[in-house]
Amino acid sequence: MSRVGRRPIPVSKGVKIIFENNTIKIEGDKGELTQKIDERVNLTFDKDNIIVERIDDTKKSKAVHGLTRSLISNMVEGVTNGFEKSLNIVGVGYRAELKGDVLNMNLGYSNPIEFILPKGINAKVEKQVKITIEGIDKQLVGETAAKIRSFRVPEPYKGKGILYSNEKVRRKIGKAGIK
Repeated sequence: MSRVGRRPIPVSKGVKIIFENNTIKIEGDKGELTQKIDERVNLTFDKDNIIVERIDDTKKSKAVHGLTRSLISNMVEGVTNGFEKSLNIVGVGYRAELKGDVLNMNLGYSNPIEFILPKGINAKVEKQVKITIEGIDKQLVGETAAKIRSFRVPEPYKGKGILYSNEKVRRKIGKAGIK
């Protein structure tokens, strides 16, 4: 039995769950999310929990069991609390600003980069060097943060680029030169 899959998913009071035709829809204070559920998995609803059970013990069912539980758990967490990722911009002259749903970034290239935020994602820019990505869909928040980071990946010699807030860049020593 999957260790992740057999844990019940706690559901807080303000969350409404609708399950029909192998599709689960979860509504909460922050919004609503929908996910298609594999037919190899059954969902059981208690008063305060969702329990994910697999139908048989095939390899594919075992794989889908834990995945489904994690996806539903992230949906419940997203509609109640939401998710956020923080990015820091490091480098002289590197900066970002938010205009509506467009994130303008100057990252040392000849032209500024204009990134249109996906629907369902909010961003905040503090002091032109700290970007906070917020949303209810964990996958979309992470994907958006990774896309923004890919515009200027941190380099190991000077440490310049866009970093996650908890990321540390392993620095390299440059050329030693001839003495």
